[in-house]
Amino acid sequence: MGNDTEISGHKTLIDRCVKEVYADYKDRNYQGVAPTLEDFRQVLLKQDERQAKDIALSIELFTKGSLNTFAKPTNVQVNNRLICYDIIDLGEQLMPVGMLVILDNIINRISKNRKAGKTTYIFIDEIYLLFQHQYTSLFMSKLWKRIRKYGGCATGITQNIEEIIENKKAKLMLSNSELIIMLNQSTSDRDKLAELLHIPDTELNFITNSGIGAGLIKVRNSIVPFENKFPKNTELYKLMTTKPKEVL
Repeated sequence: MGNDTEISGHKTLIDRCVKEVYADYKDRNYQGVAPTLEDFRQVLLKQDERQAKDIALSIELFTKGSLNTFAKPTNVQVNNRLICYDIIDLGEQLMPVGMLVILDNIINRISKNRKAGKTTYIFIDEIYLLFQHQYTSLFMSKLWKRIRKYGGCATGITQNIEEIIENKKAKLMLSNSELIIMLNQSTSDRDKLAELLHIPDTELNFITNSGIGAGLIKVRNSIVPFENKFPKNTELYKLMTTKPKEVL
């Protein structure tokens, strides 16, 4: 009970300080320089409650410390039509915070585009990384459910489907997806997909030792084999291929 009360108190303090740090920005109709995480910490330090100082100390590493990457104004042109977020260099400690910042930015862009009548396309490579942390897993599962209602279209990409199926939220996302494209699978991945998606044994051959560009497409309740052979002596192939040696 005491722990719940402490968490509730922290939430109240954070809510109060967030409102305060954004007050001036809101009065400026969200124009100009937006407040940063360091601004939020400074507001926390001005509060009388001991818990506020504790929260400020907890985020010091991410504001004034060595992990302060997201405590500064962004240098990303977030209004561009095409934005690519690369998280490979975030590191283990900064990864959860970084992915939450990115996902929050994405959902804000989706909401903005929805008001403008625009469709937002999101492509997430190695999507399993988002399910290795509690908060990003929860955020991602909510985003996946809401994005179609907000006029968006999300695509998740991964090489090892077993890591997705072992996560309950990711597994639910996969089973509820309208379109799934499956290429060649390992034995364990293939068996798990067959069980989850109810793929008949006769069609599993298309994702067993299959060639490049061949596999299965699941569209709602239908499963269709495909073989996509594209002429290699074309400019389009050079743009699409993922093999560097073919274009060098």
